[in-house]
Amino acid sequence: MTYDRLVCANCAAPVSEGRCPVCRANRERLQQESNPFSGLNPMALIALLAVLVAAVALLAQQTV
Repeated sequence: MTYDRLVCANCAAPVSEGRCPVCRANRERLQQESNPFSGLNPMALIALLAVLVAAVALLAQQTV
């Protein structure tokens, strides 16, 4: 989940705006914890998985 969709319980504003100290602290924490796949949309992940499955199937067919 990205922090741009989170709402702060302290000020009821989006965390991405960083209006209060709680928002700013959580925004910094979430930016540090982001993983390399957090920016990909679900369709890109599905396409990546399809390519991986096709590559594995091709390798399996060549070894037989």
